[in-house]
Amino acid sequence: METNINKEYVKLHISVLLAGLTGILGKLITLDALYLVWYRLFLSFLIFYILLFFFKKLPRESCIESLKISGFGVILALHFLFFFASIKYANVAVGVVCYSLEGFFTAILEPVICKKPFCRNNLLYSIIAVCGISLIFHIDTHFRIGIILGVISAVLIALYTILNKAAALNKSSKNMLFYELFGGSVFLTIVILFCAFAGFINFEIPNLMNFSYLFVLAFFCTIGLYILQIQVLRTLSAFTVSLYGNLEPVYGILLAVIFLGEGKELSLSFYAGMVLILLSVFLQAFTASEKRLEKPAGLHNQIHS
Repeated sequence: METNINKEYVKLHISVLLAGLTGILGKLITLDALYLVWYRLFLSFLIFYILLFFFKKLPRESCIESLKISGFGVILALHFLFFFASIKYANVAVGVVCYSLEGFFTAILEPVICKKPFCRNNLLYSIIAVCGISLIFHIDTHFRIGIILGVISAVLIALYTILNKAAALNKSSKNMLFYELFGGSVFLTIVILFCAFAGFINFEIPNLMNFSYLFVLAFFCTIGLYILQIQVLRTLSAFTVSLYGNLEPVYGILLAVIFLGEGKELSLSFYAGMVLILLSVFLQAFTASEKRLEKPAGLHNQIHS
């Protein structure tokens, strides 16, 4: 059973690596944030539909359940929108650093939404991670719009993770992702049509380079990433998934420095911040492992069977 838990942690870490690549692709794609997210979700849904149709595994859910899961997709679409808008208004570092506040918001929102006892350890680990984030990135005032958008995206992804945790217990990952992509695509299609008819925006068609980046974003950083995260949510807590998301700015900033030349030479504060973020993740993982060992074997097997 311990091996299965470790396997879930490996899946979670791979999903965080893919998430770190997302910010780079968002900066490389020259489309407006609204169209970027719409193409990402629509292309992801189309690819996923073709794969499920080919393998004859199209999901079947009741109307009420499909609408409920599609609602999660609306939250996910809004998170994407604010996240990429944050990157467009500021840079990759701002977007991924603000995203890492997900663990902090999850520690606050999860006890309220799920009516669970408030965990002081979770809040403490989140505060350690936030301290690390502040060391990695010294906030500049001219990034304030990007920062505000990034914080909103962190609140939305925390909410999405918590709600997904409750729904993923008795749903397959492919069913969850299918209807979430569908719901997000339909929602943004309605938004784009409304804005286009009102004259607020003009339709944008991606060029070949943008389309290539969008394909990678859709196939690997959306379908692959969220299937992994939905799978691990069956075993790991929403807070654990959120806390591991704090590793994303480390990968995102390093990739931005290497491929975009966005960052300056890494300072001592970067490494100090990275150590604090890693410490918060390892402390949480260690605490969770200790709790599993303390549980009676019968109860443990019953929970994870």
